[in-house]
Amino acid sequence: KDRRSGLILTIPLCLEQTNMDELSVTLDYLLSIPSEKCKARGFTVIVDGRKSQWNVVKTVVVMLQNVVPAEVSLVCVVKPDEFWDKKVTHFCFWKEKDRLGFEVILVSANKLTRYIEPCQLTEDFGGSLTYDHMDWLNKRLVFEKFTKESTSLLDELALINNGSDKGNQQEKERSVDLNFLPSVDPETVLQTGHELLSELQQRRFNGSDGGVSWSPMDDELLAQPQVMKLLDSLREQYTRYQEVCRQRSKRTQLEEIQQKVMQVVNWLEGPGSEQLRAQWGIGDSIRASQALQQKHEEIESQHSEWFAVYVELNQQIAALLNAGDEEDLVELKSLQQQLSDVCYRQASQLEFRQNLLQAALEFHGVAQDLSQQLDGLLGMLCVDVAPADGASIQQTLKLLEEKLKSVDVGLQGLREKGQGLLDQISNQASWAYGKDVTIENKENVDHIQGVMEDMQLRKQRCEDMVDVRRLKMLQMVQLFKCEEDAAQAVEWLSELLDALLKTHIRLGDDAQETKVLLEKHRKFVDVAQSTYDYGRQLLQATVVLCQSLRCTSRSSGDTLPRLNRVWKQFTIASEERVHRLEMAIAFHSNAEKILQDCPEEPEAINDEEQFDEIEAVGKSLLDRLTVPVVYPDGYGSSTPRHIIVRFTRVEMKKNRERLSYPQREAHQT
Repeated sequence: KDRRSGLILTIPLCLEQTNMDELSVTLDYLLSIPSEKCKARGFTVIVDGRKSQWNVVKTVVVMLQNVVPAEVSLVCVVKPDEFWDKKVTHFCFWKEKDRLGFEVILVSANKLTRYIEPCQLTEDFGGSLTYDHMDWLNKRLVFEKFTKESTSLLDELALINNGSDKGNQQEKERSVDLNFLPSVDPETVLQTGHELLSELQQRRFNGSDGGVSWSPMDDELLAQPQVMKLLDSLREQYTRYQEVCRQRSKRTQLEEIQQKVMQVVNWLEGPGSEQLRAQWGIGDSIRASQALQQKHEEIESQHSEWFAVYVELNQQIAALLNAGDEEDLVELKSLQQQLSDVCYRQASQLEFRQNLLQAALEFHGVAQDLSQQLDGLLGMLCVDVAPADGASIQQTLKLLEEKLKSVDVGLQGLREKGQGLLDQISNQASWAYGKDVTIENKENVDHIQGVMEDMQLRKQRCEDMVDVRRLKMLQMVQLFKCEEDAAQAVEWLSELLDALLKTHIRLGDDAQETKVLLEKHRKFVDVAQSTYDYGRQLLQATVVLCQSLRCTSRSSGDTLPRLNRVWKQFTIASEERVHRLEMAIAFHSNAEKILQDCPEEPEAINDEEQFDEIEAVGKSLLDRLTVPVVYPDGYGSSTPRHIIVRFTRVEMKKNRERLSYPQREAHQT
């Protein structure tokens, strides 16, 4: 500024030819920047002619009179160091002073401070004012671009916002016009304005940081409130515009949601329901049920795509409901309810169909397993039983019982699966597929009941055959048991015979002991008799069982002859044993009477006949003991020492008695 607070306008001239038209346009532009108040204080124009011709300087000064005649107060022409015709120049400007309307002075650059403060002059003129013309130009371009764009944007936003307020009802009835948008991005314009305002404010408040006094030019001071005003207006209109866009976006989103909802509903109630109506059977085998399941999975796959759309739509509707716009709540809730009802109903139908097919597959699987078990059991029953022993029969019988039990369990499982499947079919209402399914259900029910009845009949036939086979096998077990026990009886009887021949050989040392042995022998014979009778009864039972089983008993050709042979040998040996024991008792009894010392009865002792009788019994016993009990084995031949000893004593006694007989006679006489 000059000393009158007027603005200083500097016109630098160069060596090249100056285009006066461009200079005139530039001056008009620069003079349009300050406010009217600033213009009223006048301008001081510095024409830097140090690098130009005098004629050019003169032309510029004259042009100032045409461009800004009233605003110019003083024109300082900075003359070059070379000499101008001082008289000519001075006389010329002095001559034209009244016509120009402002004072023109020629001054050297170092004398310019006489008219203008050094702090208001740039370094080119020896001043201290910090000034970067390119920086000013760039910021000015940014300011003008911002001003132009913001003004145009404000007009567009006002048109959009006002049009939206007037045509709200019409907007609801038509789609959004995608071309009805601002020509520039409001966010970009706002960001440019904020950056410009920040730069202007920084230059205003940081002018003294470097220690140099500096005050911003009026154009910058004027730019700040203008930028702030434009930013405020932009923010206001942009906020309204955002609300308009939000409303439009919401309306567009609502219309899109409504359209998608109707697409989902129409497909589920149309082609989707038709697909389910065409599927009602459960199949008559595992393969048929699996084929139906595969078909149902294809139907579910198609439904899954629409259910995914339903989930997305439901989330969008929930987001709009959370926004809380009262005018759309009723419509949104209605759409959500309609969509949910249709989707849940269709999902329930799919799930019911899937569960029904799964139950049918399990039913047919159990039926197939049970059929295989019945086939295996029947095959086992059709094979004739030819076991080698009772253990194998027991094992076969156990296996048969296990198979029958497994069949019972399988049939019970089939009944449970069938009843569960029938319950599901009976719970299938007409709404499930949108039609009356009584006829289709009757076919499914008849099939299920027919399978269960057929399995029941087959199981009953197998049970009857198992009963017959069980009876036969039990009889065979009894037959083998009888044969084994009969063979065991023969073994026992053989052991008794062996014991009789090898261990039952003692005859006793006296009559009393011999009587005891005789009594034990009779009990021993009773045991053998019981064993023989038991073996005979078992063999008779085998004959009866063989007749019942229509087979030939192996015991009739082997066990029975062995039993009879052993019993015959035992009987002979037993009778011989009895005879010997009885003879031994008689011998011991008579010998004891003779050998005992009884003086009171000498007549008994000295009876010759008694000696002869005892001697005959003893010899007979000794002779019998030398003969085998059973021929030709030779068992039972023995000569007990005590019998011989006692027999010898009897003979010795007899001899003594004969020698002393004449003495007894004399004594008696």
